Amino acid sequence: MLYFRNDYQVGCIPEIIDALKAKDSHPYMPYGQDEECQKAKDILQSKMPDVHIDVHFVSGGTIANATIFKAILKPYEAVIACKTAHISTREAGAIEATGHKVIIVDDNDGKITPSAIEKTFNQHMLGYGMMVYPKAVFISNATEMGTIYSEDELHAIHDKCKELGLYLILDGERLGVALMSGVGYTLNDIAKLCDIFTIGISKNGGLFGSAILITNPALEDGFPFVMKQTGAMMAKSWLIGLQFQVLFQDDKFYQIAKHEDELSVQLQNALHNLGYPLLMKAYTNQVFPILTNEQFEYLSEKVDFDIWDEWEGQYIIRLVTGFTTTQQHINDLCEALKETAKIKK
Repeated sequence: MLYFRNDYQVGCIPEIIDALKAKDSHPYMPYGQDEECQKAKDILQSKMPDVHIDVHFVSGGTIANATIFKAILKPYEAVIACKTAHISTREAGAIEATGHKVIIVDDNDGKITPSAIEKTFNQHMLGYGMMVYPKAVFISNATEMGTIYSEDELHAIHDKCKELGLYLILDGERLGVALMSGVGYTLNDIAKLCDIFTIGISKNGGLFGSAILITNPALEDGFPFVMKQTGAMMAKSWLIGLQFQVLFQDDKFYQIAKHEDELSVQLQNALHNLGYPLLMKAYTNQVFPILTNEQFEYLSEKVDFDIWDEWEGQYIIRLVTGFTTTQQHINDLCEALKETAKIKK
């Protein structure tokens, strides 16, 4: 069986295991007050020299998002997100469970647009006092559809948020593959464009963990208290801090992301050459081919993948490259896809 279901189905890179073993018997201060977390914060700050960042480590992406919106929104305030956004579809209503509505808008290839933000904001102003107040915009980069925001798109969204007085929150659970996909911006640029963003490592060589990076000083006050209330504050936070050190000290984070992107490009090109329809062109490590029922049945016996959706009686599946994906895995998958392509309805 070939495994292309996701990019977090195995543990972590060997360097992290070695680092954890070396520090396992060392006593640490709890709840992020330890030296490993501080070293990791210093390394992250060095990658973003133009912006002061307030860094908090949590176990993963959903708890990061829930904590962020619980902390920054008043009870009557809401967040705007496109219909394919993670908080709209894949977090079991985690944001709504904190008491805040997710206002869902149409997407453009998995991305939100400034015009959709403005239209939604204006609609809610017509019902001022009767409707929730849009106060934040949520985006993912890379998106749930494997697409990325261009530098111009990010600046346009940032400018629209500033114009309307909205916070811009970026989910960076797959930020590594976005940054290594050929875009013209860096981590430092992301920090300058967002009020808060996250960096996830479980999909990029880490065992578990995400960093919440607050770049708007007005949003720092009281954040640790909300972390504790939501269960986001880990007693053994040093386990996450140490992983961030390993991944960012010598840029392994970027090297792994580049590897994932390069193999995904090969996969997407092979799918195209074999005649498979694609949901959309992907730029990172997630590819979405469309299979007939017969092709689906055949391929599922050889490849482990995620079922993304159904479309006109066919299956949209997701194939994802990860940090343990090898060239041989890609070669074997392409052979399986070649045989599958011969199966007609």
